[in-house]
Amino acid sequence: MPRPTSAATRHLTRRVIQLYAGLVVFAFGEALIVRAALGVIPWDVLHQGLVHQFGLTIGQWSIIVGAVVLLAWIPLRERPGLGTVSNVLVIGAALDLFLALLAAPEALWLRMLYLALGILINGVATAAYIGARLGPGPRDGLMTGLVRRTGGSVRVVRTGIEVAVVVIGWLLGGNLGLGTVLFALAIGPVVHAALPRLTVPEVPTPPEEELPDSPL
Repeated sequence: MPRPTSAATRHLTRRVIQLYAGLVVFAFGEALIVRAALGVIPWDVLHQGLVHQFGLTIGQWSIIVGAVVLLAWIPLRERPGLGTVSNVLVIGAALDLFLALLAAPEALWLRMLYLALGILINGVATAAYIGARLGPGPRDGLMTGLVRRTGGSVRVVRTGIEVAVVVIGWLLGGNLGLGTVLFALAIGPVVHAALPRLTVPEVPTPPEEELPDSPL
């Protein structure tokens, strides 16, 4: 007779499923924003600029840049987890797949719809993979590592990273536009609203069995 699945195993299984679902759904939202052609998310401005200059695909550059950022964790003494490595590999591969399946709309209203849905989906998906608590994304870890090493605020460090990435990407030919600004303004509130609902709680500790009273 098979042993019943323990609470800890079920708990870990949920976290892993939520992690990978969040990463794949994030890539879908990202693809919607790219196909809207109204300005991509900040890091994709860089990825598109690299595509424009050197070829390959936006997903492949997402993987390459993510791996390079992950190397920057070494001097910052950040510790990657399953979610960190998966973030690098899964999002880039899934993004290229969704871009191959999604046609670029021509009507402006449809492009705006793609953009709005993409931002909303990205926010919820971000909350899902962060809420799985299996390790931050490489770009998130870069931010937290710099905050710890420099003593700067999260807001200043994150903004500085995003601005630098966007400027470099734009100079390389990336698509900076209204969507980039809307994403920067809206992603925080969406993640903030979704994260409490998608954060997986700690596995409950089973209560200790009560011992029978001693006959003595």
